[in-house]
Amino acid sequence: MKERAAQRWNSYESFYIMLGDYKVADIVVTHHAAVRYRERVNPASSSIDAVASYLWDCLKQKRITKVHRNEEHVYLIDQDLMFVAEFSELAGETDLLGHPLYKMTLVTFLGRISEKMELRDLKTYYSWMRHTRRTGLLKNSRKRK
Repeated sequence: MKERAAQRWNSYESFYIMLGDYKVADIVVTHHAAVRYRERVNPASSSIDAVASYLWDCLKQKRITKVHRNEEHVYLIDQDLMFVAEFSELAGETDLLGHPLYKMTLVTFLGRISEKMELRDLKTYYSWMRHTRRTGLLKNSRKRK
C-alpha cells in the first residue's frame, strides 16, 4: 500500500495511524492471510489489495483493539474478528519528532469469536491445535511403519 503514495519532494510528514504503541505507516498482507480472509471473513473478496484497504479503513476508524495485554500480536476488529500481526520498523522512515514508523505484517486471520467459541481462550485454542497436529502426525507415522 505504501508504494501507491504520491511523492512530493519530502515536504510533508509521512502518513501513519496509531495502533497501541506503534505508528503504522504501511501494511503488508501475506498470502496466507489473504487465503484465510477469503475462507473465514469475506469469500467474495479475493485480492490482497481488498484486504489491505479493509484493514486501513479499520485502523482509520479506530475499530482495532488488542485482545489482551499479554498477547503481543493478536488483535480484534469490532470485538469479533481476530487476527495476528507482526510489526517491524520501516528503514529511514520517521515522524517529525524522529520516532520510528512501523510496517504491520498481517500474518493470519484466526476467525470470528461469534462463530468459533474456542477463540475466547487463546492458550487453550493453541494447545488444542498443537495436540491435534501432534496426534495427526503420530497417526501418519503409524501408517508408514
